[in-house]
Parts: sequence; structure tokens; C-alpha cells
Amino acid sequence: MADNGEDIPLHQACKGESILNTNRQIKTSEDATTSCKNTNVALKIAARDPEGDLSLYQPRPPTQPRWPKTSKKGSVERTVRTRRLRNSQESLSDPTGSSTDSLKEDLTVPTPGEQFLIGAGPIKNELETHERSLSAFMTGSQVFRTRDNSLSDYERGRHSQQSSPKDHRVKSSKLRLSPLQPTGPLPALEMSFESANLRAANRIDRDCLDYALLANKKGKLHRNLSDSRLLGNMGSDSASVSSMKSTYSVLSPIKPKDVRNRSFLEGSLLGTGALLGAEELDRYFPDRSVGVYVATWNMQGEKALPTNLDDLLLPADCEVAQDFYIIGVQEGCPDRREWEIRLQETLGPHYILLYGASHGVLYLTVFVRRDFIWFCSEAEHATVTTRIISQIKTKGALGIAFTFFGTSFLFITSHFTSGDAKVYERILDYNKIVEALNLPKGLPDANPFHSRPSDVTTRFDQIFWFGDFNFRLSKARVDVDAIISGIMGEDMGPLFEHDQLSNVMKDGSIFEGFQEAPIHFLPTYKFDIGCDIYDSTSKQRTPSYTDRILFKSRYVEDIKVIKYTSCSNIKTSDHRPVIGVFQVKIKPGRDDIPLCAGKFDRGLYLEGIRRRITRELKMREAMKNQSSSTICTVS
Repeated sequence: MADNGEDIPLHQACKGESILNTNRQIKTSEDATTSCKNTNVALKIAARDPEGDLSLYQPRPPTQPRWPKTSKKGSVERTVRTRRLRNSQESLSDPTGSSTDSLKEDLTVPTPGEQFLIGAGPIKNELETHERSLSAFMTGSQVFRTRDNSLSDYERGRHSQQSSPKDHRVKSSKLRLSPLQPTGPLPALEMSFESANLRAANRIDRDCLDYALLANKKGKLHRNLSDSRLLGNMGSDSASVSSMKSTYSVLSPIKPKDVRNRSFLEGSLLGTGALLGAEELDRYFPDRSVGVYVATWNMQGEKALPTNLDDLLLPADCEVAQDFYIIGVQEGCPDRREWEIRLQETLGPHYILLYGASHGVLYLTVFVRRDFIWFCSEAEHATVTTRIISQIKTKGALGIAFTFFGTSFLFITSHFTSGDAKVYERILDYNKIVEALNLPKGLPDANPFHSRPSDVTTRFDQIFWFGDFNFRLSKARVDVDAIISGIMGEDMGPLFEHDQLSNVMKDGSIFEGFQEAPIHFLPTYKFDIGCDIYDSTSKQRTPSYTDRILFKSRYVEDIKVIKYTSCSNIKTSDHRPVIGVFQVKIKPGRDDIPLCAGKFDRGLYLEGIRRRITRELKMREAMKNQSSSTICTVS
């Protein structure tokens, strides 16, 4: 009977009673399932809190639900879907799915008739209580606070929707953590960069810095590659991509078009693609200048060489090494080969002997950086004897000439007649040398219109003349000693008032067109061997500037003096070595000259490197033995 007093048929009443019984059974089974889930949540919370009380959350086996039979017609079909996982074959066969999709749950939204079963009664309150406890724990944790802050707005919205009690979907029992995001903004990428892998792969030797990439879009570098300091930026985005796509080193890639245009045989001064042309010159020397290191030393014929030649070739006050090393020796040691090996050992593997020659006891060696040997022409040498008897080769001159790009160089070392009063004889020696030195031989004259047959120094662009000229100070020994003792600082003006070479150069009778840098060092002749005391023998020779370095350029201000000094640490001779560092302008040239083609003394190079390695190993072994040794004391 209904409340409104109408009669209900018997079969309808039975049907309603059957539906009510079915709802009660379903509610009973779902209550059991919900109770099991609540128990698992409580256990997880208790596991996180060791001090919690587990007496209220003892696990109880749920009652076995009994599923009702559904009628064929008119019955409400209800299906409780359980959690299922896709198998690996389904995940692989599905082109749109992913590996994470196979672990997701199938969530079913209950029908409106079932909502009062899931979300009603004390079970709902208890479930919400556990969810709030778990949420408070996660929110209070520093890790979860950081991870929650790293979520995007979209993910935070999804998380809040899933955790809302108004959402009646079944929640997943497995917590899925979001990917970590950077806490701050990433640094902005620069226009020029290179990855860490490329930096490690393209790491180069600190002395081999001529290998460089194009630094700007015009293809020109902003600094001189002859400087041994590393460029601030050795890579760019496009260069990094090229390095990854090919087998290049840090050398700039060469396009096939450039290879076709380079003849290497008939290049012109203004044409493109020439080996010695302007493009190649600007690539290695943007400011078109090279560093030249010149050293002269009268060794007094001593057999014993200094134990270390670093002070001679690599002084500590020089910031960078130079491109050319020219060493001239007078009265050299008996074993010239040993002397050249020692020079190679000191300069190391980054320099090679371009050319070496001798005239009696006059030695002249030219070392260049191994990367620049391809731009050098074949070297030539010539000698002149100033003695009356030509077989005696203790006095005279030795010259070496070669062309670098389009600039011709001439280096002359000489030993003039000795004696305090023999100024005229020394002038004769000079005149004989400039007339008789037969250079160049096979090399073309860069400017034949300004050349004179009677003067070899007019046939080259850059000339360096150095050696023991034997010009003295025209003053008594006592007076010179008094002047030296009264000199304050680096002002050597009082001494140069009596210098024979300076006076004859002012008269124009010798070294026409040559210059000399200001001298700020003491006289280099004559010392007692092994000390800094001038001649203490009975001869009492006057201290003098016998060892000099002069230079001459066909073009004004093409040679700039960087340093001009003496080496006071080498005391195995009665002369002190004199060194000069110069910056020399160079110009592009033609490819019609006989090229060196990379030829050098390979045997001397290998022997010098072998000795260098052996010396370093001995030093390491000595340091190791010194550090491991102990001293015993008896008290």
C-alpha cells in the first residue's frame, strides 16, 4: 500500500521488494570493499607514523560478496569494473598508446542511482578523514611542498580535482609523482657556445693556437694567432654542428669550391686562393705581423754548454713565445750538431729547424713554428771570410735568407776584427761582407728597382745583422769603471759617448740605413768566466758593447722593438749573450717562389724531443725520491 492510499498490485510490490533486496546486497558488498580500502589507507598512514596507535586499524577479512542475478528484462545492469593492466602485446600493438598508459586504471562513473551508496553514511566520513590526514602529511613534508610548487597549473588542477571529495571516481592506490622542474629560470644561451663534449674533444695544446675557427661572419680573427694565448672563444654554434657532423678537428672546414680555386702554383698577389695570398695571410696573421727572436753569443769556443738554455731562448719576463728564433754564435763549441740538438730540446716540439749553416766557428740556426713552415720558401745561405788567409774561418760573416709569405728576410751573423784601436779594419770587414755576400740565389728579389749589386742589404725587405762586432769604448779602463759605478738606473748615456760603433754609424761610414734599439744594460764584454766581474787579468781589457743587434727595413716602421737586453745568467763565456725581440710587418706574396714544402731536419727534431722527455722523467724521479726520503735523528 502506498502513502496516498492507492492500492498497489501484488506483482509490483513483489518486484519492488526484490529490487530493494538486491540494492541491500550490493550495498553490503560495496561496504565490505570500502572497508578494506579504508584499512589499507590506515595502514599506510600508520607506517609513515611509527608512533601511531594501530589498535583501531586491525585488519579484518572482508565478507565475501554475493553478486545478484540480473533479470533478462527490466533490470538495472550494473557492472563493477576492477583494476586491470594491459599486457605488453596490447601496449606495443597500439600505435597511439604508451608504456605508462598500460598501467592506468579504468575508472567508471557511477550512475545517479548508485551515488547514494558510495558517498553516504559514516563510511564516507571515515574515508574523508583518512584522506585529509594523508593530504596533511604530504603537504607538511618539505619534499612534497617542493614538488607541488614545481607542478604546472594544469597538473595542479588535475590533482585537486582527483582529490576532491565531490569527485566520485575511484582513486588510484599508487601515487604518481610529477617530473621535477627547475626551481629557477634557466640561463639565457649566448650567441656563441659549445657543448662540454666538444670542449673536451677539441681541447688543443696551449702552444698550438694557430688552429682556430672563424671568429666572425667576415671570416677574420680579431687577434694575432702568433700570440700563444688562447682565444677567448674557440667555438660557435655553426662550428659545433660542423664538428659533430664531420671528422674535423678545430680547423676550419674547407669547401670544395675553395679547393677548386686554389692552384698553389700560379697564385697572384690580388687573386683569391693563393697559398701565400692575402686571404691565407689574414687567416693566420690578422694584423700582418710576426714575432722574431734574435740572439747572439760569443761562446769563446768552450766545449761545455750551459746545463739550461731557457734563460737564453725563453726568458721569464717574456709573456709569449715568438714565431721565429734566430740564434747566431761566434767562436762556437766544437760540436755544432750537439749545439743544435740542445736548442731543439729547449724550444720543444712546437718549433722545427728550418735551416742551419756554419762557417768555421760561426753558427747560424733558424727555428720556426712548425705550423708556419708551409708558408716559407726554401732557405739559402752564403758566407764571407774577412781573413787574409781564407782557410782560417774565425772572422767573417754567415747569412741565411728566405721568404715568408711575400716578405723576404735576411739574417747575418758576423765576427769582426778584434782590437781596441782597429776601427778602420772593422769598417773594411763590413764593406767586404755587404759586397761579397751572394744572396739571394734562387729566390726572386721582392723589389729589384731598389736593389744595388754592391750592397746585399738592399735586396731584402727585412734585415737583421748581429754578432760580435768588436767595437769598443774609447776610454781607459779606470775611467770606464768609474762611469759604470756612477750609473744610476738604466741610463747608459755616459758610456755611449765613447762607443766606437755609435760614432761611426753617425758618420755614415758603416751600417747604412740600420738602426739599433736603445741600450739599457751594462757592457757584455769582458767578464771573468763564472762571475760578474770584468777582466781581472793583467791585460785589464776595457768593458765594451761588442755584441750588438742591428736591423734595417725597406719600409719605414715595419720593425718594432719589443725588447733589447743581455742575458746575465749565462756565465760560461767571457761574453754575455744579447737578445732582441721584434715585431715585424709582413705582406702577402705570390706562389711562384720555390716553397720549403715542409722540409726540416727530422733526425734532429726527434733527438731533441727524446732528450726533453728523458730530462723531464729524471726530474720527476728526483722529486719523487726527495719526497720519499726521511732523515733519522738520534736524541
